[in-house]
Amino acid sequence: MPRLFWRIHMMDPLSSAAIFALVTGIATYLVAFAYMNTKFVLKHKVAQKVEDAVTREVMRKLADDKKMGKKEKDERVLWKKNEVAEAEATTFSLFYNNALFLMLVVVGSFLVFRSIAPAYNYVFSTLGAAGVIALFSTSSQ
Repeated sequence: MPRLFWRIHMMDPLSSAAIFALVTGIATYLVAFAYMNTKFVLKHKVAQKVEDAVTREVMRKLADDKKMGKKEKDERVLWKKNEVAEAEATTFSLFYNNALFLMLVVVGSFLVFRSIAPAYNYVFSTLGAAGVIALFSTSSQ
């Protein structure tokens, strides 16, 4: 994001380095918080939806193994289900939060805060976007 403000809003990178570092650090923390919250909520939803398909796939692969007991097969199904749910939830969380953050920064920067000084524009649009996605991630989805 600092490059957007450096090039388009003509903010000097050296004189604005402290602002860039501070705001980027806070925004990074808020976006990471949103990633974790969204992923946590989605993981359980995805796990419920893929349970049957994962069970069939794992049982089909383990059908020939006569030495393996029912309990071990169930553990492998659970492990595979968690692995699939984790990967899908992570992917969607990254996509959703990044897309929302970018859209909010662009809208904030070019529409909402366009008439104020570039430094304040950067602070308000970046922290506002990060705060909004962090707030949205805490709602029950």
